[in-house]
Amino acid sequence: MQETNFKSGFISIIGRPNVGKSTFLNRVIGQKIAIMSDKPQTTRNKVQGVLTTDDSQLIFIDTPGIHKPKHKLGEFMLKTSKNTLREVDVIMFMVNAEQKLGPGDQFIMDLLEGNDTPVFLIINKIDRVHPDELLTIIDRYKEKYDFAEIVPISALEGHNVDNLLTTLKKYMPEGPQYYPADQVTDHPERFIISELIREKVLHLTREEIPHSVAVVIDKIKRDEDNPEKIRVQATIMVERDSQKGIVIGKQGAMLKQVGTRARKDIEMLLGSKVYLELWVKVQKDWRNKSTHLRDFGFNEDEY
Repeated sequence: MQETNFKSGFISIIGRPNVGKSTFLNRVIGQKIAIMSDKPQTTRNKVQGVLTTDDSQLIFIDTPGIHKPKHKLGEFMLKTSKNTLREVDVIMFMVNAEQKLGPGDQFIMDLLEGNDTPVFLIINKIDRVHPDELLTIIDRYKEKYDFAEIVPISALEGHNVDNLLTTLKKYMPEGPQYYPADQVTDHPERFIISELIREKVLHLTREEIPHSVAVVIDKIKRDEDNPEKIRVQATIMVERDSQKGIVIGKQGAMLKQVGTRARKDIEMLLGSKVYLELWVKVQKDWRNKSTHLRDFGFNEDEY
């Protein structure tokens, strides 16, 4: 039976691209539900991660890295991030301890001005700086904004993450358990599978394939001959013929490597053996076309 003083609430994780938001979310939830890459702007949709304990449920929304948009996809990503700020109980503004406070951080703090929601400053990647530098970093940000809490962490190493969760719980209102205790995300498996494939493309192609890649899941079904195996068919969308060549690689080597790595993660997610088939298709300038954005899962009407 649920305790009468059960606490639950929603927490938005915002910050400049590549500060470690997805790394934090995956650590807290205990499994991979958010794409991780050393390239900025890899998160495109809000990803909800659910952490349930005996007396609380924290629902995290990992937003796209906030930046000034350069195309329709960028506008969609910024709109997504801004809209979550009105829906939550706490805003976690995450910064990278290795990066100086810059125009991007100021842009975010300007967006937060006038918002009544408590804002936590989360200084991530503290394992990469000397402890003496932390006080200077904290002072710089305190001069710019009145934060409800300031918590230094290392999402990668797990340093001080438990303390952060305890502090977040104090700010949550008493409320219901929104999701079953064993549910870790509200995203359908189809979405997570597409993100796992896209992550492998970003990792393996490095600088050659930037954000002009999307993954569409064409089919997920049980294998008729072997019900214990799941067949996944997916199409990797790029914007130029040259990018298609890079993703496929010499004699299909790159595509095979993407498939091998993605299949392992998908099998962990689904708990079944997976047969993964991948195709690569060119859809020119898809990031600037609303119809393509909708087709690839970026639905503006939802935000």
